[in-house]
Amino acid sequence: MHATVLSMLSPANLPVWVYPMLFVTALIAGTVDAIAGGGGLITLPALLSLGLPVPLAFGTNKLQAVFGSGSAAWNFARRGAVDLRECGLGFALTALGALAGAYAVRVLDSQLLGSIIPWLLAAIVIYMIFRPKLGETSRHHRLERPAFYSLFGLGLGFYDGFFGPGVGSFWIVAFITLLGFDFLRASAHARVMNFASNLAALLLFAAAGKVLWLPGLVMGAGQFIGGRLGSHLALQRGARFVRPLFLLMAALAALKLIYASLTRG
Repeated sequence: MHATVLSMLSPANLPVWVYPMLFVTALIAGTVDAIAGGGGLITLPALLSLGLPVPLAFGTNKLQAVFGSGSAAWNFARRGAVDLRECGLGFALTALGALAGAYAVRVLDSQLLGSIIPWLLAAIVIYMIFRPKLGETSRHHRLERPAFYSLFGLGLGFYDGFFGPGVGSFWIVAFITLLGFDFLRASAHARVMNFASNLAALLLFAAAGKVLWLPGLVMGAGQFIGGRLGSHLALQRGARFVRPLFLLMAALAALKLIYASLTRG
């Protein structure tokens, strides 16, 4: 059955027009994601609309997302918004958490997370609306980095490997509230951690044969350009530009997931 599905969805059977559509979709998603997160809200529905089974869509989505998060993280690092040397522990723990999460997909039901996460995202949006100055400037940190990455690297890495929607929003809020970053630095560091979890989860999906390579690489090209463009816009315009886009994407993620949980079944 699995081999039949893969043959039906092979690149040779996809219409030619699908590839430019996937490229443009990923370009837009990569731009948005580099600024405020939420790119998966754009790319995953596009892949599912092709009729891909959910595991194959998730695996292909991780492939293309690696290019966007990697491109944005590198551009943020080049411009001094993030020091990659300080991210080593967080990168390793996030990758480890994502490996565990991607493995857990095989044995655990993600329905419970699917019903809880949208309400957490909605609470984040409401909290940030009533704290309009939070994240505009850097503040003193409330947690040391080893403890922070041990908690959130493993936790959010697991979540991204297991389920994923809204993980960028959770990272941004965590960096702002506990490490005292402004929105720009928080978004930059979130892209590094997203890259770690995307890469780790991709390895497991690829090993299980759950990736369509050509469509994923076409989208990856769009993501690479979008990640570079989005990070450039964020760096150029600063935290006050990132904040409203973050709130918009987090709100859209919450609404989309709440609607999906209410209409499921």
